[in-house]
Amino acid sequence: MASPFRLRTVELVGRDGELAALSRVLREAREGRGGIVFVAGEPGIGKTRLTAQALDEAKNEGMTVLRGRCTTIGPAVPFRPLTEALLSLTRAGEEPPAEVLGPYLPVLGRLVPEWSTGADCDESPVVLAEAVLRLAAARGRRHGCLLVIDDLHDADPETLAVTEYLAANLSAQPVAVVATVRSAPSAAYELATAVAQRREGSLLPLGRLSPAEVHTFTASCLGSAPAALPRQVSAEVYGDSHGVPFVAEELVRGMLAAGRLARTADDTGWELVSTERPGVPVTLVRVVEERAARLGPGGVRALSVAAVLGRSFPLSVLRHCAGLDEALLRERVRAALAEGLLQPDEERGPDWYAFAHPLAEEALLSLLSPADRADLSTRAADAVDRLYPGLPGTWCLLAARLRRHAGDRPTAAAHYLEVARRLLARSGPGSAITVIDEAQLMLGDAPFAPVRGGVHRELLETLLLALADDGQFDRAVEVADRLRRADLDAEPAEGADVFRRVGLHVRLAWAAEVAGRWQEGLAQVAAARALLPAAATERDTAGLDAVEAYLTVSDTAPDRIERSERLARRAIEGARQLADPALACQAWYAVGAASRGRSLAESDRSFRQTLRIASEHDLMGWRAHGLFGLGSNAWLAEGATDSLTYAWHEALRTGCVSLAHYAGQLLALDAALRSDFARAEALVAGSLDETRRLRLPSVTRYLLMVRAVVAAHQGNRPGLRATLAEFRAHGGAESMEAPLARGLGELFCALLEEDRDQAREVAASLAAMARADEGSFFHLTGPHGLVLLLEVLDGRAGRAECERLGAGQAGRLRWNRQFGGLAEAVLAGREGCPERAEAALRAAQASAEPFPTARYLGLRLVAEAALTDGWGEPRRWLAEAEEYFHRAGVIAVAGACRSQLRGVGVVVRQRRAGTDGIPDALRAMGLTTREYDVFRLLVDRLGNKALGARLHLSVRTVEKHVASLLSKTGTRDRDRLCDFAADFMSAPR
Repeated sequence: MASPFRLRTVELVGRDGELAALSRVLREAREGRGGIVFVAGEPGIGKTRLTAQALDEAKNEGMTVLRGRCTTIGPAVPFRPLTEALLSLTRAGEEPPAEVLGPYLPVLGRLVPEWSTGADCDESPVVLAEAVLRLAAARGRRHGCLLVIDDLHDADPETLAVTEYLAANLSAQPVAVVATVRSAPSAAYELATAVAQRREGSLLPLGRLSPAEVHTFTASCLGSAPAALPRQVSAEVYGDSHGVPFVAEELVRGMLAAGRLARTADDTGWELVSTERPGVPVTLVRVVEERAARLGPGGVRALSVAAVLGRSFPLSVLRHCAGLDEALLRERVRAALAEGLLQPDEERGPDWYAFAHPLAEEALLSLLSPADRADLSTRAADAVDRLYPGLPGTWCLLAARLRRHAGDRPTAAAHYLEVARRLLARSGPGSAITVIDEAQLMLGDAPFAPVRGGVHRELLETLLLALADDGQFDRAVEVADRLRRADLDAEPAEGADVFRRVGLHVRLAWAAEVAGRWQEGLAQVAAARALLPAAATERDTAGLDAVEAYLTVSDTAPDRIERSERLARRAIEGARQLADPALACQAWYAVGAASRGRSLAESDRSFRQTLRIASEHDLMGWRAHGLFGLGSNAWLAEGATDSLTYAWHEALRTGCVSLAHYAGQLLALDAALRSDFARAEALVAGSLDETRRLRLPSVTRYLLMVRAVVAAHQGNRPGLRATLAEFRAHGGAESMEAPLARGLGELFCALLEEDRDQAREVAASLAAMARADEGSFFHLTGPHGLVLLLEVLDGRAGRAECERLGAGQAGRLRWNRQFGGLAEAVLAGREGCPERAEAALRAAQASAEPFPTARYLGLRLVAEAALTDGWGEPRRWLAEAEEYFHRAGVIAVAGACRSQLRGVGVVVRQRRAGTDGIPDALRAMGLTTREYDVFRLLVDRLGNKALGARLHLSVRTVEKHVASLLSKTGTRDRDRLCDFAADFMSAPR
């Protein structure tokens, strides 16, 4: 008769070092230095039990605890464990911190329905990962947060992507992540190993227990001291379990149930009953089988059917499959609960149960012959079909796997296809790929095998779409090539088949556009157009026209802007015929962007169409795009930021994170041009790390360009040089941001250094670029403004060129108007029309009012021409410019203004007394203000003559300053002095 004794809760044995490692991670998270730990080991080794200890410690320390479990059974949805973890907050009645999450709150609505705003939002897994990170950090702001992900080996690809992202970005957050993973080969274990190798987290492997540890463990199971347990008991347990804790626990349970292990007569200890050891279990399979047999008639069969269904299962399905009446089934389940084989699955509902450990499920499956498993799988699949018509999301993947094990491959393949399509519709491309790969493995589909028709082809087409959406462009192209070869071997396609193939190429083209592989995207467009029948209408080509419109902008063809607009307008008509409002918004937005160079008013009308259609159809993402287009146009036209700021806030509010970064980058550039350098740098710094994490390369480059502009407009050559190096490292040299970095950065810095030769060189290159590409979007780079002024000052451009450029849309932008007005003033002065010159200058100064550095630089540039031609108030302009640049610390321009004033007889007060601008370390060496001016320019290794020209000093005076610097800095020669200057000026202070 079985003993009534029940096992005690087992203490952790032999895990002191591992528990200390987890405690350290939790402590560091509470201190704001988060990290991730992968607890790895074979099944039954104690991963969950160790993690439970960490959970208890976290709760005792007041940490927020979030926990989710991965599973291959149940709803086939991406991010399942994350959803489960976050739902615990809603069950506790906790609201997400909207003020902290900002644009990421709507993104989290993908995981937690209660938090959904119903608005469109970024669907990138990276953006979702950032949202989870921000929420966890907000919850852990006071005492830290622990996120536990159980059974990561069963995770969907999207969850693995989020886990990898978290690992790379936890170091400065109050968040600890603990994930359990089997040490067998899997994508999850490869991820854990890679993270540990990159030193972004740690891998905590759990080994088997030693004989001494098994002795302590066994005594703990029995609630006794180790001394009260005979060594022969633990020796038998160790011999059969090989040190695996779960197996050891099951063996002890089996010994108690069989009556072989009993209390001593004096109740002070334990003894093995001197009976023969019949059928002593040597593996867990035997243990599980014996325990299942004790459930009564039909017990083994019921649990075997449950194992076929998976680790979790509902009683309703099990009853239909096992052929037991409800009362008897519930009796068997209660017995299984008492035996520790099953446990309630409270997360899934009152009708759901789960195996207490995966090994129990695996052991039961191993007892089945292939024929028995096929038969039970067929019965289970039939029951699922009857109970859940249409196989809603929870059941379709299970039905596919059951039909696969039943040997019904055609039906299984059809189910796999349906699961993949549903996942793809729910923005789960990674999970869709995994499901199709499983189907291909079942079908024996090799990469170069012939493509069969029917479900096989549909699986490949769906795989192509999923790969494109997931950014796996190269593999998507391979699948497309398989389909193309099959098409060449088949009869010529007609009708719907042609447009289906066109649609596949369109999806590949969009994937290439998102990946920045524009030429490959255009190649996909060409392949699609080659398939189109001659009679194809705008309705047939709308999607193709739209993607080509976006790709064409990044091409190098001289007519790319005009072609982009033509394609977008065709797409608009096609979208109208298709009644597709999202496609219409997309096309109108492309028209707005393409027409901007010709007419901002026309561009505004297109963006308003985007805004109108989006508002009518509740397309919040495209509404934000329309607002952004209008806001950026208003900023270009008049430097007004109200609309742009509103668009920025709307993008943040609706979860359009990528668009919010695009708006933020323009606001950062606006701050730089307004000489509000602190705000510009704050905006850049606040976004740069995030855009790198979110993999937004164009935004990252733009922000680095803005940082270069900030350095350039302060005459900070070392800062400019360092930022441009980083800009180029991110692909900036050949990017669409390169002209801005050159025109707003390098050109300005050269002028603020009074290096006219370099300024002319940069200006000439920008002018040549403009002539080669009149349709360029980058109108602020100089050819329509600052470059024009320099060419007029040098006599290389006259009135005709000035009027031509000023009449165009680019010349009418506020930033360019200030320089175009100055060029007009210079030309009028030369023509002997002082009144017209002064009127042009006043208009230019009004346009320049928001941009102080540009405004005073313009006065400094024009003053010399005004002195020569005898118009205006050049002495006052120079005095104002000198005062501004002196206060700004731009020594070369301030010195040039003073020199020019002295040249026309104006007495200029000395500026040498103040040393506040000299860094403390150099002031301690005794450097004077003028020596510091020379020191700063030595960074560029200028000769004495060039230094004198920059500072408007004689060569002999420069020689004295250099000799004094050698002495005060302790450097032995000029080369070492230049090295010292370069190192000092580039070091953060």
